[in-house]
Amino acid sequence: MKLVRVINESRGVVLAEKAGLADNAWTRLRGLIGRPPLAAGEGLIIKPSTGIHTFFMSYPIDAVYVSGEGVALHCLENVRPYRFAPISRQCRMVVELPAGTVKRTRTVVGDRIMVE
Repeated sequence: MKLVRVINESRGVVLAEKAGLADNAWTRLRGLIGRPPLAAGEGLIIKPSTGIHTFFMSYPIDAVYVSGEGVALHCLENVRPYRFAPISRQCRMVVELPAGTVKRTRTVVGDRIMVE
């Protein structure tokens, strides 16, 4: 899986130093299912995506929904296992992060999110 870096340009912080890019049907379907918890600095980008779920996962995550223009639309904290997260028609990708990342980085709706 291709690894990329995710930066919150508005805050000047790195959300994920090493984020996997789930950009095909199989990797998007699998997501984090069956994988160990994300370590600090890790993440997963699901693209394209309008929303996520945490079914069959054993740990909570944070999620940032990002528009096609790179703007954070929703910042979800501590999404527990076996939950549906909201759907957003404006969302083009979701960045899944270790629980606590959104709070630690002070990421909020409206921040500019960049993938490099």
